[in-house]
Amino acid sequence: MLHPEIEKRKTFAIISHPDAGKTTLTEKFLLFGGAINTAGAVKRNKANQSNTSDFMEIERQRGISVATSVMGFEYSGKRINILDTPGHKDFAEDTYRTLSAVDSVVLVVDCVKGVEEQTEKLMSVCRMRNTPVIIFINKMDREGKEAFDLLDEIEEKLNISLCPQSWSIGQGHTFKGVYSIYHNQLNLFHSDKTKVTDSVVKVNDLNDAALLDYLQEKEVGNLKDETELVNGVYGDLDVSLYKEGLLAPVFFGSAINNFGIKELLDTFIEIAPSPRHREAEERDVLVEEKNFSGFVFKIHANLDPKHRDRIAFLRICSGKFERNKFYYHTRQGKKMKFANPMDFMANEKSLVEEAWPGDVVGLYDSGNFKIGDTLTEGEKLQFKGIPSFSPAIFKEVENMDPMRTKQLEKGIEQLTDEGVAQLFVMQPGNRKVIGAVGELQFEVINFRLEHEYGAKCRFRTLTYSRSRWVTSDDKKTLDEFVKRKQQHIGTDKEGNPVYLSDNDFMIDMTKRDYPDINFHTTSEFK
Repeated sequence: MLHPEIEKRKTFAIISHPDAGKTTLTEKFLLFGGAINTAGAVKRNKANQSNTSDFMEIERQRGISVATSVMGFEYSGKRINILDTPGHKDFAEDTYRTLSAVDSVVLVVDCVKGVEEQTEKLMSVCRMRNTPVIIFINKMDREGKEAFDLLDEIEEKLNISLCPQSWSIGQGHTFKGVYSIYHNQLNLFHSDKTKVTDSVVKVNDLNDAALLDYLQEKEVGNLKDETELVNGVYGDLDVSLYKEGLLAPVFFGSAINNFGIKELLDTFIEIAPSPRHREAEERDVLVEEKNFSGFVFKIHANLDPKHRDRIAFLRICSGKFERNKFYYHTRQGKKMKFANPMDFMANEKSLVEEAWPGDVVGLYDSGNFKIGDTLTEGEKLQFKGIPSFSPAIFKEVENMDPMRTKQLEKGIEQLTDEGVAQLFVMQPGNRKVIGAVGELQFEVINFRLEHEYGAKCRFRTLTYSRSRWVTSDDKKTLDEFVKRKQQHIGTDKEGNPVYLSDNDFMIDMTKRDYPDINFHTTSEFK
């Protein structure tokens, strides 16, 4: 029973630079999958027209995604799980953690802007994991860079070989649709932003006379010349190279106008990998194993502000998950069962009786889970690949309303458990210091503290700009270091000492002065 369920599942993330059209593409996938009936165009700052996957109040106000959304739907006999990630660079860590929970990625590139800085950073994370990547070049209905120039730029900047599987017919005001190289068919879509209008023209090849019923002779000639050139330069798709993360299939389209989405989705379900084995600290966990295992890659408090709930998102790695069955929480060493595990379609939830490898299940949590926690049927396992990174901005929390101290502490605790930012406690005085990648994270924390916890604070900027987790083979040596450098030491949520510094020069000096201390840029140093 396990094998067919595994093969049926495709779990992937959509990643991109902000404004490349990632959330719009997610919504159109849901539209094609029949998970939603109509789609509203993304309009900034209009709460009533916000996207299916942007459900936090601040996301609606700012028109950006700041939390990873999880959505599942059925398409062509497959169960597809999409994780829509934040595009904004300040939330790169949330995106990184999400990539630990998927088997492949769709990377969206804006044809007008081409490869942007955040695109390169996201791609480097995919390379670290050898995650298979499909590239969707979006906004072809706008005047942008030439298709061949874009392909050259992507290959050069993202350091990956490409293989186009669809080709754009025209661009900007001449854009007519896309030709699927992979399926050898012409797709002419009407510009309908809210519904799927299927106008697929099956052709034997590009010499088929039927093409002239839909395209001008010149357009057919251009399409022939360009696809011949594509085949000559890029060759046929080698699916094994794609699955190894060495070759990226490329699709062209316009997400907002429903152009080119079907080609991408149809090819994706054929070639994208099903769930694969996972690396734990103790051993490799095979996806076909009978015993259940999974890990928490995200925690979200107040998904429903009316109910003050807290949900841990669990990626299933092996075996079958069942409602009301006891599972072993490996960090706490205790057994737990879940009466109301949830399946997601953005903020719509439904009860899950059972789930399989590749699925993401939401577990109601009263504070038992931290990001990276593992559940098993009794074996002590800890899955790898969900580290915290060294933040770049450090600010001390100053309480603005002493009467709401408890609410503030609870809010800071829960939001940092979610991974919105990192919390370090410094002595003397148990001072709370938030470490983040960018300023937007502090905005989000402030907003959510006030609106979800009724607490107010301000942040005092500190001079630190670097942090390193510190360890030593000799406990006495580490204790001595922590004591001497107390004004630079914070402890993270696990109680590990972290050395905070103003710059790299100070870190290098300290390393030289303390050769027996090991300095780590991420929390995954075990």
